[in-house]
Amino acid sequence: MAKSNKAWLRRHVTDTYVRQAREAGYRSRAAYKLLEIDKRDRLLKPGMCVLDLGAAPGGWSQVAAEKVKPNGKVVAVDLLEVKPIHGVTIFKGDFREADLEAALGGKADVVLSDMMPNITGVPLVDQARAAEVTLAAIELCRKSLKPDGAFLVKVFHGGAFDEVLKELKAVFQTVEVRKPAASRGESRENYLLARGLKKS
Repeated sequence: MAKSNKAWLRRHVTDTYVRQAREAGYRSRAAYKLLEIDKRDRLLKPGMCVLDLGAAPGGWSQVAAEKVKPNGKVVAVDLLEVKPIHGVTIFKGDFREADLEAALGGKADVVLSDMMPNITGVPLVDQARAAEVTLAAIELCRKSLKPDGAFLVKVFHGGAFDEVLKELKAVFQTVEVRKPAASRGESRENYLLARGLKKS
C-alpha cells in the first residue's frame, strides 16, 4: 500500500465525523456538512421537495429525508448504485437525462449537489470535469427549481472556480460561500449556497 493511501486510511479511521456517522447510522461523514449548513441557513424544512444530485452513498439524502418529514419528498440521482433509503426516491443514471420534475411532482424547493466526477489525477482535467457537471446542475436549477428556491453545491478552488461563481451570480440573487467544519481543512472544497432565481 502506498504511503499516501496508508495516511488516508489512518486519518479516515481516526476521523471524528466518520465515527459519528457510523454511530448515527449515516452512510457518510458528508452528512455532517449538510447538517451544519442547514443549522446555519435553515435550508431544509418540513414539506419541502428536494433534489439530491450525485447522491451516492446517500448521506445527504438521509439528512434531507429526515428534515422534510412528514409531507416532503426527496429524489436522489447518481450514476452509482444507491441502496434504498426510507422516504427517498432513487434514480440510477445521469441527472441530465432523468425526468426529475415528474418524480418530484413539480419543481424543487432545494437542489443539493455534492457531485464529483471520476478523478483522473490530472488537476486541470478534474477541475474542468467538475465545472462541467456543476454548470449542468445550474442549468437544471433554471428549469426545475422554484423561483425562491435554494441550490447548495460543492466546488473546488482552482481554474474553473471563477467560471462557476460567475454563472451562479448570473442566475441567482444571492451566492454565499460555506466551509463547514466537517470539510477537512486541507481540502480545497467549499460549498456555494445560492438562493432566489433571477428573472430571465
